[in-house]
Amino acid sequence: MQVSRAAQSCWTPGKLPATVLLLNLPNSLTVSRLVLTAVFVVAFMCETRAGYGIALLAFIVAALTDFLDGYLARRLNLVTSLGKLLDPIADKILTASAFIFLCAHEQRFCPVWVVVVILAREFLVTGLRQIAVEKGKVIAADWSGKWKTGFQIGFCITALVWLFLEALDQQDFFLARLANPESFLMPSFLWLSLALTIISGLQYVWNSRDVLRES
Repeated sequence: MQVSRAAQSCWTPGKLPATVLLLNLPNSLTVSRLVLTAVFVVAFMCETRAGYGIALLAFIVAALTDFLDGYLARRLNLVTSLGKLLDPIADKILTASAFIFLCAHEQRFCPVWVVVVILAREFLVTGLRQIAVEKGKVIAADWSGKWKTGFQIGFCITALVWLFLEALDQQDFFLARLANPESFLMPSFLWLSLALTIISGLQYVWNSRDVLRES
């Protein structure tokens, strides 16, 4: 039985079928982050003990996939155009959803204007990245952007831990005292993430100056 050229090309040594590349482990982790974000939103809206617990767990697992998908893609040589597109989108949807819902729930966690600044930065960077792609250029992520993401995740997890333990009426528990909005940890995460949001946005604009001149 003869095998078509298309089939042969799919299985050429050193190459993987397109379907395998699209559905590889890193991309699957990225897609799972979108699913977990939906789980987080639905669970958070329940405003119950179980809901806050599920929201906390979903966010932590989703945050872990944010670190794992890029690492595995590079380690296993499975970097794809789909992954490059989906990864930053999934990141932004996860963090934006968490900040919006936490702010809507209780503004002492995060003032509205802080959420506006964070979202504005994300829209700005997305627009600049799209312009760069159209020009056939890539603007590498800076150190400030990576630290910004880390502090944002830290803030969200701290706030979710407090909500969960408060719902359990465990405000005197060690973790609750640490995560209390009146303590130092949550505000530290928030203001450091805000500062790095502004710094990383300005750095991204500076790194995009050549692309902007050509536009």
